[in-house]
Amino acid sequence: MAITDWPEDQRPRERLIKNGAQALSDAELLAVFLRVGVKGKSAVDLGRDMISRFGSLSGLFSAGIKDFSAMHGLGDAKYAQMQAVLELAKRAISEELQSNTSLSSPQAVKNYLQLMIGNKPHESFAVLFLDIKNRLIASEELFRGTLSHASVYPREVVKAALQHNAAAIILAHNHPSGSCEPSNADLSLTQTLKQALSLVDVRVLDHFIVANPNVYSFAEHGQI
Repeated sequence: MAITDWPEDQRPRERLIKNGAQALSDAELLAVFLRVGVKGKSAVDLGRDMISRFGSLSGLFSAGIKDFSAMHGLGDAKYAQMQAVLELAKRAISEELQSNTSLSSPQAVKNYLQLMIGNKPHESFAVLFLDIKNRLIASEELFRGTLSHASVYPREVVKAALQHNAAAIILAHNHPSGSCEPSNADLSLTQTLKQALSLVDVRVLDHFIVANPNVYSFAEHGQI
């Protein structure tokens, strides 16, 4: 049955308008994005199929264009639309971090990092560069590696901080494995970077591990 044949109070778009986006399930939100389903399936059914095929929203968002477009009912145009939505969300949060003190918006920082590196299939190491008021200057993915490892060079982190004239930085990397618990190597690297950056008067405010949907903060656990 097409969504247009559903009772009005059950239709995803109408429910979103009345109750807010948070009231919808993942499949219903995807249905609003898709607008229409395919023969024999409503947009909500197609949304469920998308999550099932890719395993999660994170898996869906990180899918390449070939895998995404191969699913019946999708295609290059929908892939481009989804990537545009993700980029707009990232830019909106970036604007918030640029205009406000990052430390006053820890959830915004986490949200930004989830969009930036949370969906990558490989391990990625990123740095947020902050001014003296802890506002975002820029963000960069400095290193990328395999599924389980990315080599990080302290000299390159220091060099990038100086290039951006940063007063402080926030470190972040993802764990594609799904566990956000820090390893001993993560703890050791954090201290090494903190010491190296202190030599050029750049503070390390936090180190986040992103394993969607979870984000681990070293500062919140007293490890910075």
